[in-house]
Amino acid sequence: MKKEQLSEQHLAAWRAFLKAHALAIRHIDDELTAARRLPLSSYDVLIELYEAPERRLRMYELADRVVLSRSGLTRLVDRLEREGLLERDRCGTDRRGAYAVITQQGIAALRQAWPVYARGIVHHFAQWLSEEEAQLIESAFEKIIQASHQPQTGEE
Repeated sequence: MKKEQLSEQHLAAWRAFLKAHALAIRHIDDELTAARRLPLSSYDVLIELYEAPERRLRMYELADRVVLSRSGLTRLVDRLEREGLLERDRCGTDRRGAYAVITQQGIAALRQAWPVYARGIVHHFAQWLSEEEAQLIESAFEKIIQASHQPQTGEE
C-alpha cells in the first residue's frame, strides 16, 4: 500500500482505535475521580517519574513521555508540585533546566490510585481481548511507536 492511500479497513481500524481509547480513558478517569484518587493525567506524569532513573526527569524528557502539550504539562507539574506530589530540582550545570522529582507523597498517591486504575484496565480493555489478541495489538502498536522514532524521508 502506498503511503498516501488509505483503505477502508485501515480507516475503520483507526476510528475504532480512537473511539476505544477515548472511551476507556474517560471511564477510567471517571472511576479514579469517583474513588477520590489521582486523575489519570496526574497518574501518567507520576508513573513516568517513578519509573525513571533516580525517579526524576528533565522537564523536556517528561514532556516527551507523557501525552500532553508542553504548556499543559507545565500547568500540571505546577499543580502536582503545589499538592506535594513532586518537586522541581534545579539542574546544577544548567540554571535554566529543572528536574521533576516524585516525592514520597507522590509515590503513595500512585499506590492508592493503582487498584482503581488496574480494575479499569481490566474492565474497559483487557477482559475483551484474548491473550493472542492482546499480543497482536501490542505488536502492531510497537511497530507504529518504533516508526515514529525514525526520521521521515518524505519519499513515496
